Amino acid sequence: MFDKFTYENDSRKFDVEIRVMGDSAVSLVLAVEITPEINQQVHRISRAIVSENIPAVSEVLSTYSGLVVHYDPLIITLDELRDSLITLCKYNLRATQDESRVIRIPTLYGGEHGPDLNEVSNILGISESEIIRLHSSEEYLVYGLGFSPGFPYLGGLSSDLYCDRLSTPRIDVPAGSVAIAESQTGIYPVSSPGGWRLIGRTPVKMFDPGSPRPTLVEPGDFIRFRPVCAGEFEDISNLIDNNQYQPELFIN
Repeated sequence: MFDKFTYENDSRKFDVEIRVMGDSAVSLVLAVEITPEINQQVHRISRAIVSENIPAVSEVLSTYSGLVVHYDPLIITLDELRDSLITLCKYNLRATQDESRVIRIPTLYGGEHGPDLNEVSNILGISESEIIRLHSSEEYLVYGLGFSPGFPYLGGLSSDLYCDRLSTPRIDVPAGSVAIAESQTGIYPVSSPGGWRLIGRTPVKMFDPGSPRPTLVEPGDFIRFRPVCAGEFEDISNLIDNNQYQPELFIN
């Protein structure tokens, strides 16, 4: 541990540890536990660092309960960076709630697009329709992106849907697959190996490297799944193929 300081935001005090990570990065750790409140503070600090344009800061990476700041030590010293980060947290964070984006994700549950839905139903002892209802009734906080480009780690899954990962991961999970694992849910943005249980699929592109904004969602956004039938799934797929689809996006 390099240093510790306290700042106040939203009428709550946060204790932050600044830890040195090699010669060109530091981490800010807000807590050990993972909560929506802590995660939203992480994203607020991350946005503030980016907007401040601190000299030599090249990248800011968010985690569940902290962030990592990469910098050039030939341009700014560790002490200077530390002082800038402490000042930013203590005096430059907005005390008001930030607006948040909510993206609705049309999802076709079960069948070939959700091959594990039936097994999850058997494991949990609840009907497939109840799984769909529970899964689509929540707004999920995007805690972070990782594993593969644009993969959203979503918190807020109902405890009634807690289910272990597959004992043997799949070699190839189709892009757009909607999955659950333990207390989280997520969407596979590209075809890749994966061990989460697949309960549905969306035609929406979560990652488009040719787009000015490659990832559909960002940390701090919210996702809500909207069940669709096979016909609407195909209609949306056709709109996407013809570059005519607009994501269902709302501002809280």
